Amino acid sequence: MKKGLLLLYLLFFALSLYAQPAKPQQLTAAKSPESLGFSPERLSRIDAVMQEHVARQRIPGATMLLARKGQIVYYKAFGYQDVETKTPLQRDAIFRIMSMSKAITSVAVMLLYEEGKIGLDDPVSRYIPAFKNPRVLTSFNPKDTTYSAVPAKREVTIRHLLTHTAGIPYSHPLYQKDGIPDFFSLEPKKLSQTIPALGSLPLLHEPGEKYTYGLNTDVLGYLVEVVSGMRFGEFLQKRILEPLGMTDTGFYQPDSKKARLMHLYSRSTSGESLVKHPNFAEENYPVSGAKTYESGGAGLSSTVMDYAKFLQMLLNGGRFNNQQLLSRKTIELMTTNQIGELEMGGVGNKFGLGFEIETEKGHAKAPGSLGTLRWGGRNYSDYWWDPQEEILAVWTTQLLPNTAPGIDKQFKQLAYQALVD
Repeated sequence: MKKGLLLLYLLFFALSLYAQPAKPQQLTAAKSPESLGFSPERLSRIDAVMQEHVARQRIPGATMLLARKGQIVYYKAFGYQDVETKTPLQRDAIFRIMSMSKAITSVAVMLLYEEGKIGLDDPVSRYIPAFKNPRVLTSFNPKDTTYSAVPAKREVTIRHLLTHTAGIPYSHPLYQKDGIPDFFSLEPKKLSQTIPALGSLPLLHEPGEKYTYGLNTDVLGYLVEVVSGMRFGEFLQKRILEPLGMTDTGFYQPDSKKARLMHLYSRSTSGESLVKHPNFAEENYPVSGAKTYESGGAGLSSTVMDYAKFLQMLLNGGRFNNQQLLSRKTIELMTTNQIGELEMGGVGNKFGLGFEIETEKGHAKAPGSLGTLRWGGRNYSDYWWDPQEEILAVWTTQLLPNTAPGIDKQFKQLAYQALVD
């Protein structure tokens, strides 16, 4: 009997060695940075650097959050929401996340994939007929927008869209001619109008043969509408935003939250100061206009805390807030190189199903970990999540065009130099 109890004890002891700690279901404040392996003194270097950038008017202000193992070690705001009135920027400021919307849309697509409603290598034309029999552009006359095209060798697939290899760019004159928005619209446009129009236009290259960043994710947003039978924004709200507790994220913000929206700035003509962006429509988006265009590629607004919840879900293998959105194997698929030997603009990294993946070549350029995932937004924002170190980070300002490049990378540099465990 004693021998049997001993063996049973040893079995439980052995199993405990392999037991995985429960993944955090909420983002909570760390007891101390040291408890998560960060040096408070080294983290304070972020303060000094960001304060200098604001003082020199390189940026109007910035909000940022850094967490490890579900515990927040750094969460601050610097500078101004309104430079002219010196209104301080708050940590819960709402910003236009632009292309950071793409990751959320990609997760929406993978929810349908997990339900067996779509396949990654399905032709998009199965769901959006306008993409049937695609053509590839062979010549284009910018003076009168005439062009010639030849039949493509293959159809555009959902995988092509998720990896930006479909041959669909941004800001093409043919898109502008047909009234297809790049990022958002204050006019009463809908995806059901613009995406079929885009599908009828020629591709820049054969699907799958090049990486071309563009309106691919907007097409995916409409795909979600068609397959789910729900308006895209409604699908996101019901299936992602509400389950994760992302209460400040959406395509449009109510008037009650307008005061929290960070102003969009640009550089003055003299280059000596920052001024509110001259494009009035963009300055007021997402609290004005018809509020009908739900761009999956660039239309969402959010806070750093909301976006951190989304990233923690990914780090947790698809689970957060006691909700299992995706399986960990699906996330493994999303974070695996999907573009093979294709190059992403010469940066040396690869692309998965919605994320840039840090490779050995990219890893050699800055601190971090192999396999770290990231992306950023047009109005100067950035995020990354590091599965190896269980770290996530979100950084944002609102500056267009970006006249202070590298500050987002500097935040990452300063975050990792503070990791001393």
